[in-house]
Amino acid sequence: MTNADARPATSTDTLLNGRVQLIQPTAGYRAAIDPVLLAAAVPARAGETVLELGCGVGAALFCLAARVPDIELVGVESDAETARLARENASANGVGARVQIVHADVGAAPAGAFARVLLNPPYLEAGAHDPSPEPRKAKAHCHVDGDDLARWINVARTRLVHRGTLSLIHRADRLAVILAALDPYFGDVRILPLWPKRGVAAKRVLVQAAIGSRAPSSLLPGLVLHQDDGAYSDAARAILWDGAALPLEAP
Repeated sequence: MTNADARPATSTDTLLNGRVQLIQPTAGYRAAIDPVLLAAAVPARAGETVLELGCGVGAALFCLAARVPDIELVGVESDAETARLARENASANGVGARVQIVHADVGAAPAGAFARVLLNPPYLEAGAHDPSPEPRKAKAHCHVDGDDLARWINVARTRLVHRGTLSLIHRADRLAVILAALDPYFGDVRILPLWPKRGVAAKRVLVQAAIGSRAPSSLLPGLVLHQDDGAYSDAARAILWDGAALPLEAP
């Protein structure tokens, strides 16, 4: 059997109403709305260089590249096959010249002075759930405990320029771990709950922080994702379909 024969079956899907093409495995972890929301929250500006830790097949990277054309992006992915798909996606989206995919552990992320770092780390703690039988999906979803999450944030800290920002999406019940890992190096911490529906407790949060800032933390009003009938809210649809930004700031 050749290496090509061993590669997983893939499908070509789209994000941002067709603006982003995404080649991803048909089995295992598949990108949903989390990386789209994360990309929308990154306050990247033209001329900046952005790093994503654990980029997967590149969903967040390419959504960000579509919204902010004049930036350079680096994605770090520890799984070789997933990194290969991310490179294919860079070519498919016509951004291969400004997106670099590095196959490496998060801790071996390229050194540099990045204006922004984003991360969408695995959500589930080892031993706290039944892992997926699909190895890549299991790896993508689990094995980030409090110490590991702090390690990801510390790697981000060492790659950011002064006052550069870290943006991440994670489970709402991990917020205390996130805040502890940000202290004392980050300030201006902005927390945006993602409400599944109005009146329903948030399961996810977006968090943004600036390294070296002494500005106080802010708990923002949040984003309601779905209407009562299950359809996306107008605000969510503007982000997920139209590619609108999601500034983490008070209205």
